Amino acid sequence: MNKTLFDFLVIASGLIGYFISISLVINSFYKSRANNYLAFTLFLLSTLTFLSWFDVENIFLAFLGDIILEFLVAVTLFTYFLIQIAHEYLKKRWYKWLYFPFVCSVIIEIILYSDTIFHLYDSVFAGLVFFIKDNFSIIYNLILIFWGRYLVKKSDTISQDKKRWLLRLNFFIICIIAIWFISYIEFYVFDSEYLIDFLSILLSIFLWWILYYGIFRLQIIAQKEEIHQYLVSEKIDTTPIKRKINETTVSNIITQLYVLMNEEELYKNPLLSRLDLATRLGTNEGYLSQIINQETNKSVIQFVNKYRIEAAKNILHNPVFNKYSIEAIGMEAGFKSKSAFYKTFKKNVDMSPGAYRKLQKTS
Repeated sequence: MNKTLFDFLVIASGLIGYFISISLVINSFYKSRANNYLAFTLFLLSTLTFLSWFDVENIFLAFLGDIILEFLVAVTLFTYFLIQIAHEYLKKRWYKWLYFPFVCSVIIEIILYSDTIFHLYDSVFAGLVFFIKDNFSIIYNLILIFWGRYLVKKSDTISQDKKRWLLRLNFFIICIIAIWFISYIEFYVFDSEYLIDFLSILLSIFLWWILYYGIFRLQIIAQKEEIHQYLVSEKIDTTPIKRKINETTVSNIITQLYVLMNEEELYKNPLLSRLDLATRLGTNEGYLSQIINQETNKSVIQFVNKYRIEAAKNILHNPVFNKYSIEAIGMEAGFKSKSAFYKTFKKNVDMSPGAYRKLQKTS
């Protein structure tokens, strides 16, 4: 029963991997140069998942299984990282030589697999070559994955959201390589292959995880960045109408607060807290809450969310942004999640963001 369940999981995950790969290449919503490399990587990992789980005995398929993960996946993933951070390494002549170990691996595998047909080599020699190549492939993968991680951490050309996603993807791959390495130790020392099955399950989980966090969420982040860049380049102001400050206000903190909101757009920070605002204004949280309530009859979060809602409404009202998702617009306005955006918007506007957009199109 358990074996049947795991078989179903692996098959479903592999099919999901193929589906994602194809979608990344043909769907205009996801299509990009970086996603082409990610699609190829996922295609290879999906194929490897099938091959390792079902332990195929076909010589050709076994040959593919031996060369797929060893050298090619690491390079395509490394390239994906480089494109995402727009690194100058992509323009270097030596960059293409990163594929050289894969080419050598293919040649070696062809020579060694020919022995199964023509019996050309001593089995001890073939085993030694496999052992050396397997260990070198692990080292090569680790070098590229940690190198990519270092470059992502060092990069200042991407947003923190995208950087977090890339580092999570990198960490997941490190976990896969670690299990892969331990599985080799298990095979050579204990002559068992339990971890190979675990590796297949881990790859399956990875494919499901990347379906949402790796594809959809990253695309939302990319859309959010596009919206932001367009607003900045076109100098479009999405902040609410500037408030006229009462000269008799109990504190000039309110005046400073409006300045921070309208000029620095602090509300667009999804992690903005009451403490952050109080610190910027040189006061304490309790006093800040008191004067905001006294001046606006709102709590701090209600005051900040009012700005976010107005900014979102201004973006939704602009037909230029019709092609972007509702969630990306909410993120640009400062909401940290889709649910928070929908809930707050509906509470303040008495309709969902999607309904509001449709209303603006027909009005």
